[in-house]
Amino acid sequence: MKVEPYLFFDGRCEEAIDTYRRVLGAEVTLLMRYREAPEKPPPGMVPEGWDDKVMHASLRIGDSVVMLSDGKSAGGPKPNGFALSVTVPSAADAQAAFDALAEGGQVVMPLGRTFFAPSFGMATDRFGVLWMVMQGP
Repeated sequence: MKVEPYLFFDGRCEEAIDTYRRVLGAEVTLLMRYREAPEKPPPGMVPEGWDDKVMHASLRIGDSVVMLSDGKSAGGPKPNGFALSVTVPSAADAQAAFDALAEGGQVVMPLGRTFFAPSFGMATDRFGVLWMVMQGP
């Protein structure tokens, strides 16, 4: 069994992909736009003018896969109660990733030494995704 996060960006997916490529070295392994779908979505499912928006994308970040879409998460409220955790090899990498993810977002816990990691911090990025950045052993 495998569990992979699927994030919805309400029309800002391409911007998120570009950010995660720059900040985390994410690699796009699949990207399909709404206009490329083999079948048209049911009426009312996709806003007008979204032909070039991202219907589905997969990013490889290190050994992990994160899936993304411009769509809305089933029309419900924005999800909360979760975070994506990224572990990097050095304090400099942790600082760079943390600063870049926090840019335009909000620092939840400043990056600093903890009992479990030489460097750990939490920030919500400008897309509303909560990230935990940690320096690994």
